[in-house]
Amino acid sequence: MSDQPRVVESTLEFPYSRSLGPVVGAFLAGLREQKILGVRARNGAVLVPPLEYDPNTGDALDELVEVGPMATVGSWTWIEEPTPKHPLDRPFAFALVTPDGADTAMVHAIDAGSIDKMAAGMRVQPRWRAEPHNRIDDLACWEPAS
Repeated sequence: MSDQPRVVESTLEFPYSRSLGPVVGAFLAGLREQKILGVRARNGAVLVPPLEYDPNTGDALDELVEVGPMATVGSWTWIEEPTPKHPLDRPFAFALVTPDGADTAMVHAIDAGSIDKMAAGMRVQPRWRAEPHNRIDDLACWEPAS
């Protein structure tokens, strides 16, 4: 028996389907129509992406609120060498993006062009997919506001 450790590299994926309820279904339908929807929690906060249940009380939530389309970048990380599984085929940022009118942020891609153009607090606008598929990537990415 060898004293050398055996190294095995593998990829683990979780492909699955989910049936959508009235809240998540409405969120994705909104993206298809180039609208961003959140849901109002019991304390008045607007959660984006929307949750079906209040994170503090567990109560069901159903009051949808349109937010954005402009947004503000919180923290971010730069992806210099995207893989085929990334949303963009060129360097980009993953960021916490808070749409105007929302109290929470969503993680999404920002196509800033270069790392030098990225900053916490920067304003961004959505870039929509030309042909929507009723998925989160109907909002193809965010880009610096013009």
